[in-house]
Amino acid sequence: MNIFKTNHKKHVLLILAICLGLTSYAQKDELKAADKALKGGDVAAAKTAIDQAESLIASADNKLKAKFYFLKAKTYYEVGKKNPALDANAYDKAAKTFQNLLDFEKKTGKAKYSEVARPLLNSLISDVSNKGIKEYQNKDYKSAKESLYQTYALSPKDTTFLEYAANAAYLDNDFDTALDYFTRLRDMNYSGITTRYSALNKETGEREDFSSKDQMDLMVKSGQYSDPKEIKSESKKGDVIKNIALLLVEKGETEKAMKAVSDARKLYPKDLNLILTEANVLLKLNDKPGFKRAMEEAIAQDPNNPNLYFNVGVINQEQGDIEGALKNYDKAIELDPNYTDAYLNKGAAMLEADKALVDEMNENLNNFKKYDEIKAKQAELYKQVIPFYKKAYDLDPENLDIVRTLMSMYENVEMEDEYKAMKAIWDASRK
Repeated sequence: MNIFKTNHKKHVLLILAICLGLTSYAQKDELKAADKALKGGDVAAAKTAIDQAESLIASADNKLKAKFYFLKAKTYYEVGKKNPALDANAYDKAAKTFQNLLDFEKKTGKAKYSEVARPLLNSLISDVSNKGIKEYQNKDYKSAKESLYQTYALSPKDTTFLEYAANAAYLDNDFDTALDYFTRLRDMNYSGITTRYSALNKETGEREDFSSKDQMDLMVKSGQYSDPKEIKSESKKGDVIKNIALLLVEKGETEKAMKAVSDARKLYPKDLNLILTEANVLLKLNDKPGFKRAMEEAIAQDPNNPNLYFNVGVINQEQGDIEGALKNYDKAIELDPNYTDAYLNKGAAMLEADKALVDEMNENLNNFKKYDEIKAKQAELYKQVIPFYKKAYDLDPENLDIVRTLMSMYENVEMEDEYKAMKAIWDASRK
């Protein structure tokens, strides 16, 4: 009985060994077939062989697994490049498999295929990044967020692509993903600062950009260029915090939003972007006094920014402080004489007085003398307001709301020629 059992075990082991041997041969055959098809340019056959090998690879040894990852990554890269109709997600699969290969060989301590794959990986990074940028430009944010993040995953040193992916996710209304990416950027102390290298071409007189300082210096040394410049972009730390805060507000997590801004402001108390971020969050929370305070702090930091005065003016106006609103709109116009919205808002703020005049006229419909006196005050008010709307129209002649407002005021003050001109524009827009 014992002898029978022992022999039975030997048979089982022998059968198992034969099965494992057959599996190993099948694995190698499929990989050879894939490799041969790739070398012959037959990506469809390579894909078929790789897909068949996929189910067999779990039991393979490390050397065979590494080769499989390499050939699968290469196959799907070629499919995506030459025949994407075979698999719409070919680039995605190639990128993930390249990453699997890198992780696997890092774990095993052998980088045979990782080194061979590096040039292909660089080409894939370039292709995927270009794909993501194109999707973003075409406003296909759902696809762009994936392609751009994939670029970052394949090349973690290119943190700019994580920022791009975060922005794409935000525009896709995928707030959870956007928050995750922006939080990662914050935690890695991402600044997004870039340096632009440029010099003056002596022959053309045009300033040209260079890819690096060494290249710029070399061209200056050649004598063909002069006046080299290095210009650093502004830090994006404030923008990252702002986006985190605004996303938290979108998700209804207002306390976390304010804490994110508060923590950042402790680190960068004079950062204008963060002050504006705080203002934006406060406005989202409908804390208008807080918004006004933050905007006034921003003005102290950047006193020549017309947008800041304009925004404070808007809050003044909403809170009924017409005098304060007019003062801030005037300052915005002083700093930017072509600030259309400042002229419009100033006109609208002045017209706040019209409501009381209309109410007073309605109360004196039977007192003709009193009614006419109030009507004359209204006409005088319109005459004071008209120049601001006229200036806004000159700056934005396509704005039909301005046309309609001017038409109404011209009619009320009996400026017939001006009224007819505006009415003709209005009627033409209705056809």
